[in-house]
Amino acid sequence: MPIKTYNRANFEEIEWLCEGIWDMPDQIYSLETWLKTKGIQLPKSSYVANIGFNIRKDATGGGAVINAESMKIMGEIGMDIYLSEYPS
Repeated sequence: MPIKTYNRANFEEIEWLCEGIWDMPDQIYSLETWLKTKGIQLPKSSYVANIGFNIRKDATGGGAVINAESMKIMGEIGMDIYLSEYPS
């Protein structure tokens, strides 16, 4: 998967991010970068960023943070985040 962005209104695919990367911290960083450069240019609509991830076996807490700037951009363009957990 790992991040599929699409328009929920018509299911038009916008972009795939992080092909082959299932680590959520790396995915969130890529999503932030994409939002600041491309996502911010989308007209307001009803979008989804579906993040497919695996649980890290060695995780002890912490992890990815969706920062306020990214949340602001998502709010302005109308993007929701779906978190889709897959087995390792």
